[in-house]
Amino acid sequence: MAAANYLSSEDQFLCSICLDVFTDPVTTSCGHNFCKNCINEHWNTSDRCQYPMCKEVFNTRPDLRINTLLSEMVAQFRQSAQQKTSSSEQQESKPGEVPCDVCTGTKLKALKSCLVCLASYCETHLEPHLTMSGLKRHQLIDPVENLEDRMCTKHDKPLELFCKTDQTCVCMLCPVLDHKMHEFVPLKEEYEGKKVELEKTEAEIQQMIQKRRLKIQEVKHSVDLSEEDADREIAEGVQVFTDLKESVERRLNELIKTIEEKQKTTKKQAEDSIKELEQEISELMKRSTEVVQVSLSEDHLHLLQRVQSSNIHHPPPTKDWTKVSVPPASHEGTVRRAVAQLEETLSKEMKKLFDEAELKRVQKFAVDVTLDPDTAHPQLILSDDGKQAKHGDVKKKLPNNPERFSYCNCVLAKQSFSSGRFYFEVEVKGKTKWDLGVARESINRKGDIPRIPQDGYWAVLLRIGNKYKAAANPSVLLSLKSQPQKVGVFVDYEAGLVSFYDVDAAALIYSFTGCSFTEKLLPYFSPCNYDGGKNSAPLIISPVRVN
Repeated sequence: MAAANYLSSEDQFLCSICLDVFTDPVTTSCGHNFCKNCINEHWNTSDRCQYPMCKEVFNTRPDLRINTLLSEMVAQFRQSAQQKTSSSEQQESKPGEVPCDVCTGTKLKALKSCLVCLASYCETHLEPHLTMSGLKRHQLIDPVENLEDRMCTKHDKPLELFCKTDQTCVCMLCPVLDHKMHEFVPLKEEYEGKKVELEKTEAEIQQMIQKRRLKIQEVKHSVDLSEEDADREIAEGVQVFTDLKESVERRLNELIKTIEEKQKTTKKQAEDSIKELEQEISELMKRSTEVVQVSLSEDHLHLLQRVQSSNIHHPPPTKDWTKVSVPPASHEGTVRRAVAQLEETLSKEMKKLFDEAELKRVQKFAVDVTLDPDTAHPQLILSDDGKQAKHGDVKKKLPNNPERFSYCNCVLAKQSFSSGRFYFEVEVKGKTKWDLGVARESINRKGDIPRIPQDGYWAVLLRIGNKYKAAANPSVLLSLKSQPQKVGVFVDYEAGLVSFYDVDAAALIYSFTGCSFTEKLLPYFSPCNYDGGKNSAPLIISPVRVN
């Protein structure tokens, strides 16, 4: 009963020095209990013999004897605690876990597998492998299923070596019997090498995963941009068709109004004629009545006197209606003429709307362009910010480097483009001559240069007399409705397209199509010569503002 009470509280079995469960408990003369080793160590490190609890001091170290009853109670406590811990730690094996091969009934979770016994053991059944000398030499590993797969099928021995020649796992007998002259390494060595390779592969896979995640982000971003473009195109399309619909409705209303006014005029003309005819009928009926009354008179004298004193015997004066007609209003051709006018109007409006939409689209590809002084002809004057170029009277002494134009009054941009799309705008206000466009990086920059596509130039130009031309071969004379004050230049490298726009009018000036670009393209500018001050205005690279 006393033992049971002791076993009910762990504190009863703790040494007051080491604060752990008693090991070889001894009882001192004062009645306190300590681990034998703990109390001896305490006295060995102290100047005098003193009990740790009651502080009683004595001259001679007392003899210590094992407390047999307490030792038995501690042993029972340890066994009970161990069984409790063991039962809590050992769990029934779950699906996917390796069960103990020895357990009968409920299979507990295996703690280790033996490559010699080809069996897996729970903590309880593993005990012989940890205590018995013969079993201690067996090779234990973390629990695995299908242990027979770890045995050599030919020699019934554990697979402990790796044949690098045949790239297979073998037992200790294989090198002697079946794999003579082959290269072998321990499984652990091959394992470590393969593990390094796997770690490298894992790193490569993670890198591939990261690249694909970035690609997913890129694709999603592309879809987002596409959706934005689609929304913008839909909005522009709705606006265009709304404007066209309003234009058609205006033309229809004008057509209806024209037909109705023509019909109204015809109707009024008919009503006026009918009114006049009815008036004449009234007069004729009145005269008819008078004639009937006189003709019925039996007084000879009265009838003769009445006839002689009036024109009763003649009809009243009337209009000759034989030449008067009110033909039905003819509307033939009215609808056709209205449709033809509508077609012309719509064509103009659609071109205007499409040009405006196209200009807005290409303006999205605007790039920052600055002039490169190393390419400028010595007589050109560039602004400090690299945004303006004009011709000067004085030819500066500059290095004749390969990039510089030596004869033509030209300059290139610092920026070059070898793919994609780009757009920039140049103010040409006040100038009588200029060239604008793009050029190949490899163009000839020395001497008089024919600036045509065959020589690497795609440009439009203005010459004296307001003559606008596309510098093709032969040149194309351009008929423009207004003089551009600002010119936009757009390039689609892959599509082989170079287009020029009148920015203020939102109108296309000219397009070079079907071009073949194989090297870098640079924006190209020529303010042309000073021309006695008539062409002194500069070319100005302007910031792009979407209309």
